[in-house]
Amino acid sequence: PQDFVMDLGSGDGRNVIAAAKRGSRARGVEYNPAMVELSKRNAAAAGVSDKATFVEGDMYEADISTANVMALFLLPSNMLQLRSKFFNLAPGSRIVSNTFGMEGWTPDHTETTPECSAWCTVLLWIVPAKVEGTWHTPQGVLALKQDFQMISGTLADAPITEATLRGEAITFKAGGATYAGRVRGNLIEGTVSGGGAWSARR
Repeated sequence: PQDFVMDLGSGDGRNVIAAAKRGSRARGVEYNPAMVELSKRNAAAAGVSDKATFVEGDMYEADISTANVMALFLLPSNMLQLRSKFFNLAPGSRIVSNTFGMEGWTPDHTETTPECSAWCTVLLWIVPAKVEGTWHTPQGVLALKQDFQMISGTLADAPITEATLRGEAITFKAGGATYAGRVRGNLIEGTVSGGGAWSARR
């Protein structure tokens, strides 16, 4: 119920209506005005018009900045064109796609639905915080490179390993220690193995 779900190219509204039935606020953006009207009728019939809304518009121009879930069934070319907008959503936002992925951005999780005859794969991305750059820590300079949720780099010239970035949560190993923290803009705060605390500023 705390989520705001958006579907781009929402068709007959089924994704938006399904989200609304689960208590979320949800909005569909659809270019075809006849489908927008059909979606509104379907939402009314499902009793969720208070939570499910539909607008006529171009999905590439739609403001998605307040959404924290994107529920999508788009072609790879559509997904690629929208990729930069998805990457700019708030860290921790979820992007869920039926069947089709985004070139250059590996999903965090993929699952295939059993006993399904068509369009049976779901892909999930967790929007990562933007961490690339130079960070200053008590342990030395933390230099990070980022390719969406994939990160690499060094801490005090020691290479980091086993690095993960899931939303705001970052973990890695360096110099024999394991670091875990949460990214808040230009600040990372967390714990280091052995019970100590660590922080980094960019």
